[in-house]
Amino acid sequence: MTEKIYLENPYLRQISGRIVEKKYMNNKYYIKINKTIFYPNLAGGQPGDKGTINGVQVLDTYEDGNDIVHVVKENIHSDKVELSIDWDNRLDYMQQHSGQHLLSSVFYKLYSGETIGFYIGKEYVYIDVDIPEISEDEIEKIEQFANKIIYSNFLIKTYIIEKDKLDQIPVRKEPSVNSNIRIVEIDGIDFSPCCGTHLRRTGELGIIKIRKVEKYKGNIRVEFVCGNRALKDYTWKNKYIREISNLLSSKDKDVLNKVEKLYTQKEELEKKNRNLKEELYKYKGEELLKESKPINGVGYVFKKFSNIEFKELNHIVSYLNSVENIIAILGIGGIETNRFIISRSNDLNINMKSIFKSVSKKLDIKGGGSPQTVQGGCSKDELDLILQSFFDEITNSL
Repeated sequence: MTEKIYLENPYLRQISGRIVEKKYMNNKYYIKINKTIFYPNLAGGQPGDKGTINGVQVLDTYEDGNDIVHVVKENIHSDKVELSIDWDNRLDYMQQHSGQHLLSSVFYKLYSGETIGFYIGKEYVYIDVDIPEISEDEIEKIEQFANKIIYSNFLIKTYIIEKDKLDQIPVRKEPSVNSNIRIVEIDGIDFSPCCGTHLRRTGELGIIKIRKVEKYKGNIRVEFVCGNRALKDYTWKNKYIREISNLLSSKDKDVLNKVEKLYTQKEELEKKNRNLKEELYKYKGEELLKESKPINGVGYVFKKFSNIEFKELNHIVSYLNSVENIIAILGIGGIETNRFIISRSNDLNINMKSIFKSVSKKLDIKGGGSPQTVQGGCSKDELDLILQSFFDEITNSL
């Protein structure tokens, strides 16, 4: 059985140990040591530690019954080993995990919200709380209460308790084991069964900052950061706000109002721009209609462009479709892949999709569409032939 030093003293960064078992599988070495400071990956939801054994990087750690397995790429030849963990990584996970306990406790105390899931990611942490919705004022109240507990620097302690003694303390959730139940207590404030690594005092959390709250499967998902992560989060946000305020020549507290004003102006300009474009497409469509050729009561708009975007051509075709008895056979040449669009008025009864299939049997074209409009691409040399083929197929079918 591996002696789990990280439960006794999570602040210990280096220890000496002895390899008791080593296996080689899948180009990796799987090592058991008589004692370890490496926390196993995702045990109780907490990510594992980073670090080295005799200078060899540990790739992974996991539980195997009462043992901890350390996975390394290189062989370690000596039975005597020195284990060393990445302290910054360990401290980060302790801050996030202790912060999770504290925040979950506050949700429960203030709004009877039970934490039904939590996840510690590389950048953010979240908890799922069984509350259907919550207001911004309530979230602010939770955040302030949690940080008051942090600043009060309460003691965080861990101890083992048996099942028959569990009713003597107000545990927030039921343990997953029936014996040797490890309790993490925040000085009379919160009692929670947990096998993770935790801080000694709430003051070491520094700060808890709730980043966002969203609805999730009938509950709420709360994303937050603690300690050094909260500092990093504040640092980049402060930098962005400062740069934005400089761009807008505004004070940082006035940035939101300024941006909202600019956004409203942008929306108004985009609306005006859309209206102007619609007028322009209508004008260009009417110019094309002047060039249309009538055949058996149907006007054919047949033209190849060289300096127009395909998106613009689509808008023009939409206008032409609103005019009675018009068929548009249009293409764009002079580019690497020539484009074409073939469409009919809403009142005409001809299936352009069937026409496309007939033309594609004779010529190498790619594309598709609907019974009203088809579009696609072709090589530079074949655009004229393809447009003419569509014209011939359509006139023969009418």
